[in-house]
Amino acid sequence: MAANWTTFRELLLPASAGRRRGVEAELRRAIRDGRLAPGTRLPSSRDLAAQLGVARGTVTAAYEQLAGEGYLVAKRGSGTTVAATFPRAGAVAEAETAPRWRYDLRPGVPALSGFPREEWLRAQRNALTALTAEELGYPDPAGFPGLRAELADYLGRVRAVAARPSEVVVTNGAAQAISLLGRVFRDLGHVSAAVEEPGHFGTEETLAAQGLRVERIPVDEKGLRVDALSTTDCRVVFVTAAHQFPLGVVLHPERRRALVEWARERDGFVVEDDYDAEHRYDRPALGAMQALDPSRVVYQGSASKVLAPALRLGWLVPPPALAGPVVRGKTLTDLGTGTLHQAALAELLRTGGYDRHLRRTRQLYRVRRDALLDELARLLPSWEPIGVAAGLHVVLRLPEGTDDAALRDRLARRGVHVFALSGYSRAPIFPGLVLGYAATSPDRLRAAVRELRDCA
Repeated sequence: MAANWTTFRELLLPASAGRRRGVEAELRRAIRDGRLAPGTRLPSSRDLAAQLGVARGTVTAAYEQLAGEGYLVAKRGSGTTVAATFPRAGAVAEAETAPRWRYDLRPGVPALSGFPREEWLRAQRNALTALTAEELGYPDPAGFPGLRAELADYLGRVRAVAARPSEVVVTNGAAQAISLLGRVFRDLGHVSAAVEEPGHFGTEETLAAQGLRVERIPVDEKGLRVDALSTTDCRVVFVTAAHQFPLGVVLHPERRRALVEWARERDGFVVEDDYDAEHRYDRPALGAMQALDPSRVVYQGSASKVLAPALRLGWLVPPPALAGPVVRGKTLTDLGTGTLHQAALAELLRTGGYDRHLRRTRQLYRVRRDALLDELARLLPSWEPIGVAAGLHVVLRLPEGTDDAALRDRLARRGVHVFALSGYSRAPIFPGLVLGYAATSPDRLRAAVRELRDCA
């Protein structure tokens, strides 16, 4: 459709669409029903505001919201256009999901269409300009010094982590961090490691691949059952203390202290996987437990949930006893993480772009979470949300007697991608579904809930 901005108001919006929500809703409807074709360039916010007789900020806010949902693409110098793919009514294609799924509600996937492309490109240009010729050689295996300094500042400010820049190690994502730690623990004489149950199967598989026997420790409403560790010979435990995966509970303060005391008594270590703690919607997240005893707690994080998994950037803050072996392991594995991406992330942190993006996504994900839970409360009131208001996913406790794996399979046949809670545990647990909401717009989430109801 050719852009005809002088008649855009009549073509697109009814007279009642005077406020931001009206503008936003009518634009979304026009895109979904095909009146605005993919690639159509929209008027500038100033032009459309003048046509509608509204404040320019009203149109700007609507454009930003729809860009965050994947309907629009905004590029500096090129204006705002309708995205090439978007959630059109009755269509299978959607903005942020794999092609085979009509609704992809995998946990742990951020809003990839909201990646701060312009800020990242600017950070890359500035970082590359500032790099010396020597810094383009083989990297420091522990990480680019500029990024280690920015991470130490950020983690101390946002997560209360006690770390100097020299104590931070940069990794190729959290997966490499777990693999490195598993190898280090094995080389230090550990034969086993404990993980949470239910918990992320990737952690267990990675540790087992490094030759460690894996013990599963149950989780309840207060987090990891520290008392159950006493029945094992483990001297290492991996925990998601701020937002347990997948149940979403927070490790109780008494258990935090008990876990640190357990590590001291066993001459062992706690590995704190802080995978999505920045995303807390009802109150500030508890600080990292690493500060309780930096000599016993390994802090682990990554940029995957805040920015994008494609960056493959993670970090460790190991205790002094583990720092040397971790860096040696990193050296033998890959000679260090790529400097260019590290320098760009350092620039994004230094200029505040990382914090700005986090504020935007925190607001976006809260809206999406609320939309999902409101629709569930309306259509499936017996399905109980579990855990705190945080992260990129929610666990739903299903009515007793429900076969969550069978429900998952029925949904898959309808093109709805969800995970069954039973898939995260080998011990009996309540039936549940694990739903990711961060990568899906509110309208799409509400439509997905209707699919859940029809399959229940």
